[in-house]
Amino acid sequence: MNHNSLRIAILDMYDNVANEGMRCILNLIKNFEEESHISLQYDVYNVRAEMALPDLSYDIYISTGGPGSPLESGESWEAPYFTFIDSVFAYNRGEEVIAGIQKPKYMFLICHSFQLVSRHLGIGTVSKRRSTSFGVFPVHRTVEAGSEPFFDGLPEPFYVVDSRDYQLVRPNKKRIKDLGVTILRLEKERPHVNLERAIMAIRFSKEIFGTQFHPEADGEGMLRYLQKEDKRHAVVKSHGLAKYNSMVEQLADPDKILLTESVILPNFLKTASTAIFKTTSQN
Repeated sequence: MNHNSLRIAILDMYDNVANEGMRCILNLIKNFEEESHISLQYDVYNVRAEMALPDLSYDIYISTGGPGSPLESGESWEAPYFTFIDSVFAYNRGEEVIAGIQKPKYMFLICHSFQLVSRHLGIGTVSKRRSTSFGVFPVHRTVEAGSEPFFDGLPEPFYVVDSRDYQLVRPNKKRIKDLGVTILRLEKERPHVNLERAIMAIRFSKEIFGTQFHPEADGEGMLRYLQKEDKRHAVVKSHGLAKYNSMVEQLADPDKILLTESVILPNFLKTASTAIFKTTSQN
């Protein structure tokens, strides 16, 4: 690998279900490559449908959102997926990585992957929501969050695309302390609803990060997608006209999803590439 090249493995958790997420992720990679002048070579691994998983030769891993339940399923891909996740954590805890001799491995976990890994690590309770969370919503900083470089450039609160039937709640404080995990964001405040607010963003480690929302969501692309007649009809039928109109308005707002998309994953890629190249140049 030359000093200006990185390899990315995308763990496709969509289970062959059509979606907008992969297009958004590939667009972000392409845009970062053009702006940073770093060559980004990527491979896609269809985890759930083909039981395909990468090895540890990549520099960066992005594990996608996906449909369906993040609860224990016993499906054949599940144990190998968690074994792989554990191997990335273990690699980064190695003495040579800590000493700066070996390159760290960076990973971003999106929505479904975030829920799976949070359940696997025992960070909290993953459960089905009373109703689907679908739309554009604010997420709020926790007391312990401090300064988070991946959110640099975003207001407080900032707005995200949320689309999920499940949630991570009831954090296990002892487990979180033992793992050195930091909970960064909670879902919107609902003062008239007697339900715990879901955990929306976690720093699992220096190199591993995750969000229960969709930081890859492309405001302009999603707007085009929602304005197709069949998609408009489906959203209005499931969530009502007011929800549809609200989403369209907020997707077009330059201070909401367009801003979030331009900050979080690009900051992640920038931080990862800087750390990896720094280690490479020292050796």
